[in-house]
Amino acid sequence: MAWSERIVDRDGVRLVCRDGGGTGRPVILLHGLAGQSGEWDATTRLLEGRCRVVAVDQRGHGASERRPEDVSRAAYVADVVAVAERLGLVDAVLIGQSLGGHTAMLTAAEHPGLVRALVLVEAGPGSGDPKVPDEVGGWLDSWPVPFASREAAVGFLGGGAVGEGWAGGLAERDGGWWPRFDRDVMVRSLAEGARRTFWEEWERVTCPTLLVLGQSGFVPTAEVEEMLRRRPGTVAVSVPGTGHDLHLERPDALFAVVAGFLDRLGG
Repeated sequence: MAWSERIVDRDGVRLVCRDGGGTGRPVILLHGLAGQSGEWDATTRLLEGRCRVVAVDQRGHGASERRPEDVSRAAYVADVVAVAERLGLVDAVLIGQSLGGHTAMLTAAEHPGLVRALVLVEAGPGSGDPKVPDEVGGWLDSWPVPFASREAAVGFLGGGAVGEGWAGGLAERDGGWWPRFDRDVMVRSLAEGARRTFWEEWERVTCPTLLVLGQSGFVPTAEVEEMLRRRPGTVAVSVPGTGHDLHLERPDALFAVVAGFLDRLGG
């Protein structure tokens, strides 16, 4: 796919987007915490024949502003709105994984006129667990950075397609491979979600919604059941043999369920 880099500046924060062009239905792809837009490459290759796909490096991640002062949920949402408006992504489908899915959900709740449909990949309103920032910080501290080689990073980060996807977010310098994010920014990005849940926002979403879950993913069964109880029109699909990074493990399966969902949208 021939990407073109697009830069959106919002209040001094530089957001880097990869725009696939095309004239189909606009789709905005949002990666998870500590991720980057390249995670969606396999999914994008499958979508490109039918959609205009724009993948965003969210603030604090990838090639975008590395140390933004504001990492609130509202800041992430305002970035998505700015990208949609400035790149002319009218009536877009938002597809987000994990933290990116949470951002997509909040965007749909706050800006219903901007979003045609919502796809949440391993994401939901959250549990408001105060332990999460420390747990994620501990996980990031376990990374043996700099990695000695890309191959070493792939192995440490899960191996196979998952490890390759995570390693794609590293940068080579000074003889090692380094993350393109800072630990404290990642932990601060989780702080608000650790203090509260977002059920009220979930109930405010009015657009068609697809929930895609890994068979051994992170979203608790009780949370999924409550999501469906509060918004019974939501379509939920579990992808066998996958976990939290199902978009890396089985992009073909993700595409199949997303394509069916888009077909049902029409237009």
